[in-house]
Amino acid sequence: MMFKQSVLPLIIDNYDNFTAVEKTIADYFISNRHKEDFSSKAMKERLFVSEASLSRFAQKCGFKGYREFVFRYEEGFLERTKPVSFGFQEVVNAYHELLRQAVNTIDEQQIQRFCELINNAKHVLVIGIVSSGLAAKEMKSRFMRLGVLMEALDQSDEMKMQSVLMDKNSLLIGISLSGKKQEVLFSLKNASKNGAKTVIITANTEDDFSYCDEKITVSSFRGLDAGNIISPQFPVLVILDICYYYFYHNFSKQEKRGELHQKTVEILNEGLGEKE
Repeated sequence: MMFKQSVLPLIIDNYDNFTAVEKTIADYFISNRHKEDFSSKAMKERLFVSEASLSRFAQKCGFKGYREFVFRYEEGFLERTKPVSFGFQEVVNAYHELLRQAVNTIDEQQIQRFCELINNAKHVLVIGIVSSGLAAKEMKSRFMRLGVLMEALDQSDEMKMQSVLMDKNSLLIGISLSGKKQEVLFSLKNASKNGAKTVIITANTEDDFSYCDEKITVSSFRGLDAGNIISPQFPVLVILDICYYYFYHNFSKQEKRGELHQKTVEILNEGLGEKE
């Protein structure tokens, strides 16, 4: 039996909040590779811990109680014809957990508002640093196919200069998982002062970003913005895919957008059939 589950990132993400006894429990579930008897009675004897400790551990992981935790944990045991390494499984678990979080956190009404902001703006600029800059360029590439005149920047000075030029007909989209990139925040604040619409895409759930018209929260867990396990772009790209789908089905059919969309498709396909 191989372990394929989305509980592991939850344990890792809350590890620093555990007591010494709870860390003993966490270490067991993190390192375990086999389906065994995980009942509270069996775990008490195996780890020399109390039922109360098991219950508190499960609650800190986000479950109502230990029984619910075990149910989710056991769901992950699946038969496989080929064995996989722990590293392989850890990456799969991370993606699984981010997608699970996305289902629970994405606000479809907010996605609609976001797409309306894009559709109504005459000038759309999306910015980000490092991996977020790559996501910004991906967003530009995709939305231009739908007839959106969008720019993408990943250089600090250019962001700041462009933010000064934005006005009430502009939309600035800032991407920052941490929500702490000063270049991105400075540009959003500046653009907002000039009357532009502003949106931040972030995993930061603590700050309110009151100067932004919309704060789109993406799924994340500790260390993701450092790219320690998987690409930090992944949760942002999930949001972008959903926005792209919604925009395509609701706005790209408009006469002007439809014409621009057709032209971009023709340009991309031009010369594909020619021989060198």
